[in-house]
Formats: sequence, structure tokens, C-alpha cells
Amino acid sequence: MSLQPKNAEDLRTLILELAIQGKLTAKWREKNLDVESSSVLLQNIEVEKKELYKQKLIRKPKTLDEVREDEKYFNIPTSWFWERLGTIGNIFNGNSVNKNVKDTKYKGLDSGYPYIATKDVGYGFEPINHDNGVRIPYDEPKFKVARKKTVLICSEGGSAGKKMGILEEDCCFGNKLYAIEQFGEIESTYILALYGSLSFSKAFSEKMTGIIGGISRNNFADLLIPLPPLEEQKAIVETVNQLFQEVEQLEELTKERVSLKEDFVTSALRRLTESDNTNKEWNWLKDQFPMFFTEPSGVKKLRETILQLAVQGKLTAKWRVNNPDVQPASELLERIEKEKQQLIAEKNIKKEKPLPLIEEDEVPYELPDGWVWCRLGSIISLKSGQDLKSSQYSDKESFGIPYITGASNLLNEKVIINRWTNAPRSLAKRGDLLITCKGSGVGKMGWLHVESAHIARQIMAIDTIGSSIDFIKIIMDVNAMKFRKNAVGLIPGLDRATVLNTLVGFPSKVEQKAIVEKVNSLMALCDELEEQIETSQTQIEQLMQSCLKEVFEN
Repeated sequence: MSLQPKNAEDLRTLILELAIQGKLTAKWREKNLDVESSSVLLQNIEVEKKELYKQKLIRKPKTLDEVREDEKYFNIPTSWFWERLGTIGNIFNGNSVNKNVKDTKYKGLDSGYPYIATKDVGYGFEPINHDNGVRIPYDEPKFKVARKKTVLICSEGGSAGKKMGILEEDCCFGNKLYAIEQFGEIESTYILALYGSLSFSKAFSEKMTGIIGGISRNNFADLLIPLPPLEEQKAIVETVNQLFQEVEQLEELTKERVSLKEDFVTSALRRLTESDNTNKEWNWLKDQFPMFFTEPSGVKKLRETILQLAVQGKLTAKWRVNNPDVQPASELLERIEKEKQQLIAEKNIKKEKPLPLIEEDEVPYELPDGWVWCRLGSIISLKSGQDLKSSQYSDKESFGIPYITGASNLLNEKVIINRWTNAPRSLAKRGDLLITCKGSGVGKMGWLHVESAHIARQIMAIDTIGSSIDFIKIIMDVNAMKFRKNAVGLIPGLDRATVLNTLVGFPSKVEQKAIVEKVNSLMALCDELEEQIETSQTQIEQLMQSCLKEVFEN
């Protein structure tokens, strides 16, 4: 069995829900029939509160409303009682400290109470960070102190009801945290289990108010706790800790398994790219798909490897054996150059600066016979965009032709049109490959599917000259990551020269077609793998939700 991070978290939540419903200790109760009811615990708590108030250690306890039937989260065992949090513990928040004061007065002290801020508190059963470098002197009068084993929970903001933990020593703490010093020796871990359950989380959220989102002390004190006898609380804590350890072990085993799979995938794909017999390696790798390609990251690497094999000519090695009489790519390159000069003469494309010669130390690997190295600028036409004034475009289709402004218009290799212009100048045409050249979406691509469109400065349009545009797309996919990595400037940018000077292994046009067909068939296989992974993860998720539903409906 494997466990995804979200599934592990769901499983922990399920354990806590079962714990506070008494379902983890059903057999324990059968074996411990003589355990006194939690009503005795509540009586002892009342005696303890009166004594603490008499000694002026707590404020006078507030009388809280009795628990109504419609408030109860679920049914509980007969030996348990429903109570309000304010009844079973002393609830208070901490003190806020100005950052400058904290830095100058309380940081770096050798002694004093640790000061716990919200950032020092984790989620669920994560330990609180007590050693954060901030301490409050023991004789500082204005700070409230929460005792060891007190449970903290965040009361305000995005972490409200989510961040929680148990103090391992006496501490001062922030004003956005509530402490509950429970009476009657109630188990701290049981309180934490309650806080981490879905039932309590739902009730907590319903009591929150305000724009920032927070829960008042009175509303917090009104929340309910299903209270078991002390002996059963100890049994619940022991069971929860044991089950959490088992979940953690399973999670670690899963991480190890995933890591081993990733190592295998990386090694196998490297072997595939470096092998002289790609077909043999591919056929061997296909048999490993069900076992090792079970994570989306593995399939992503597989896609990248397929593209890399494509531009190295390794996917079509067998094709070349069966097609020995194909004209070399050098002849195609000569024809492209003549066609390009004709297009320049006719002013259909602009004349570019001469491309730099290819140096020997630039060549990354040996090409198959019949291929040649060239610059991308030798085989494409590249058009840059121009921005328009706001008065020159509209969101109304009747305004003119489409206006493509940036990465937001490119989705899943398709072009989304939501603006039109009546002043088109920099035009891309149907079938052009658009690529984002500025902003966070550098390298993002899409096919233009309309007759023509004006492109903004954030976009460049690629058209091919005498080659397969689908093959050019494969080249661009291989280089997209490098483009993103090398994008420079405050606003990341990809310049024309980088695109035009990109080194390309160039095959004949018929082999380009064969490469595209091979890549498409292999990408379809990757699609199937991803669907299988998604189905598997969905089934696990559905099983977990089914378990949760069973808990809440019974």
C-alpha cells in the first residue's frame, strides 16, 4: 500500500475523528466495565475550580449554558458527557509584542520564558518551536504564562483553528493564540485530538467572525468537547499515538518507494538517451511502466526524454534504415535559404542580421547521417509584437481583428482571444506558433487558429520556411526550459537573438514528419499513463472520503 501526502493527512484526521467519538476504544470499554463515568470527573473539576478561584489563581468561573441536543456533533458512549470547553479548562490568550521591542529587549536572552508566536506553532501534532531566540524575563509582570502541557490553538487569521500544539515547558505566548489549562488532569493530547478533528474544526469555523476571520474567547469557550473518563482518555491517547506512528512509518516507506522509483526513472531515461540502441531500451522500459511510472513527475520526465530523443534522431533510427534514399538535410537547408532570400526580396519578411557560425565546441552530440547542424533562425521566420494604446483595442469582437497580449492568452497550447483591435500592425497568421517572450510566462506557447491576429510586445510569432512547423514546435519544447532559465531582466525576457541563435539538429523534411508522428504516438502513451495515475489517486481519495462519510453518518 502507498500513501500520498494528502491521503496521510486525511487518514490522521479520520483517526482523530474516530478517537473523539469513542470508536477507537470500543473494545477497551468492554474490558473495563468498572471505570467510573466522566460525571465523576466533572464533579472533581467543579471542586478544583472553586479552590483555584479561592486562591485567586483563576478568575471567577463564568456559568455557561447547558449543552443542547441540537449542538452535539454526534452520539457518544454512555460513560461520556458533552461539556463546553470553558467548563473543563481556564482559557486565555497571550500578549502581543511590538517587533522592535521584541528584537531589542527580548531576543538573545540567556534565561526567561520562551515566547511562542503563531509562526512557532505547527499544524496538528507537530511540535511547537520553543527555541526561537525570544525569551521573556521571569520577573516581567505584564506577561501571561501558560504552564507545561497546556494546549495552544491559533484564534485569528488564515491559521485560525489549524495551527495548534502542546507546550513542553512553561511559556509566554502571542495574543492570537488561545491557551487552555485543563482542569481535572484532562489529557493534553486528547484536547489536541479534539482540536484536530473535522467535527470540532467545522464548529470552530462556524463561530468565526470578522473580515480577518477570528473566534472570540466567549465563542471559543462555548465550543463542545465530548468528555470521556480519565482512564479512557489515556487509552485514547495511547491508541492515537500508536496509529499515528504507523501512519508515519507507512508515509516514510512510501517516500522511500517514491524516491527509489524516481531514481530508477531518472537512470532508465538517461540510459535511453545515451544508448546506441534506443528501440531495445524503449521496449525494455515499456515493461516497467506499470511498476515505476506511478507518479506525475515520472511521466513529466518521460515526456521530456521523448522530446530529447526526437531532436537527437534516436526515435527514427529504424525509419532511416528503412528509408536509405532520402535526400540529405543539407540540400533542404540550401532550398530554404533561397526561399528565404526570395521572401526578403518580396518584402514578405524582414532581413535578419547574419547568424553566427557554429563553432565545434558548441555541438553537444553527434547527429545521424543525413542531418546537419544549423541555427533556428535559418529555418524560421520570427515576428516580434507591438503594444497598442488602450484606445486602439476593445473587448468587443466587432472592433476588428484579434489582439493577443500575453501569456494569459495561451492555454494548453491554444490561443484564447478576448480582445480585438482596429489598428493592427504586427500580424501573426493562422498556423503560426506563438511564444511568450516577456513576464512570468516566458516560453509558454500556443497555436494561432484564426486567419490573423495582432500580437503585443510580450509575444513572438514563429513561422517555418520549408520545414514542418510541428517539428519546430518539438525543438521549441526542448528549449523552453532553457529559455525560461535564461530569461533576464527585472521583468524576465527572451530576446530575438536567443531564439534565432538556438542550435538545431536538422533532418530532411520527410524525416521531420516521421519524427512528429512518432512523438505524437509516444505522447499519447504518456497521456494514458497520466490517466491511470489520476484514476488510481482518485480511487484512493474516494476510498478515504467513503471512510470519512461512514464515520460521520454512523
